[in-house]
Amino acid sequence: MNGPRATTSALAVPRHAAGWAAAGLVLLAVVASFAFLALDLSGLFSARSMRAMGRFIGEFLSPDLSRAFVQQAAWAALQTFAVSAVGSLLAMLGGIALAIPASGRLGGAALHSTRLLLNMLRSVPELVWAALMVLAAGLGPFAGVLALALHTTGVLGRLFAETLENAPPAAELALRQAGSGRLAAFCYGTLPQVVAQWTAYTLYRWEMNIRMAAVLGFVGAGGLGQMLYYHLSLFQQAQAATVVLAMFVLVFVVDGASTWLRRGLTPVHG
Repeated sequence: MNGPRATTSALAVPRHAAGWAAAGLVLLAVVASFAFLALDLSGLFSARSMRAMGRFIGEFLSPDLSRAFVQQAAWAALQTFAVSAVGSLLAMLGGIALAIPASGRLGGAALHSTRLLLNMLRSVPELVWAALMVLAAGLGPFAGVLALALHTTGVLGRLFAETLENAPPAAELALRQAGSGRLAAFCYGTLPQVVAQWTAYTLYRWEMNIRMAAVLGFVGAGGLGQMLYYHLSLFQQAQAATVVLAMFVLVFVVDGASTWLRRGLTPVHG
């Protein structure tokens, strides 16, 4: 009777010790990171730093709302919106094209090579892609479109492939057994099961790309980010505050519209 209990207790002790050891290693890594980076937290909260931050925030509280500058910010917001929309659309098309071989439907060689490509695309951050695309395509929104399309293709391609792998195969198999071709069976058997999820994934990534499109301007990809970088570099806080407000309004509107559309795609079970 005491044998199993003793064994269980003996196993619990090493697990408990392993948990404490892991927590200690994490704590040690955090402390070592602070020491390695030489972070000066006292300087951050010094009187001089607090006065500088207070002055900076005070200047931000009076945005430039002149008609000419608001129109300029609105045009840049429209450019940011267009960059995110076109980049997301291209990524959706590229993700669909790569998801089919990445789901294993075209054989093992295509499976491994396509997944390697998707891993490469999404492992490079958007800002790095934007810097590379600025060198290739020049300054402007086109570089931002390409950067978003490349990174998001890697993300959506992987998500689309997993959705295909998890789709019930019964409908497609029934169509194949009834004499349908492989393409027709896929289009009428599997595709209707995944298209709503694919659209939801695309809309969600579009929300994220709106924010990223605003940031890509810092490396010359146009839009609100480039405008914000310009005015911040000249210490024009009033104009920079207006650009930040335009970013907030754009993200708020797109987030609300995307959430509403994704809810409309969710089936209602009653």
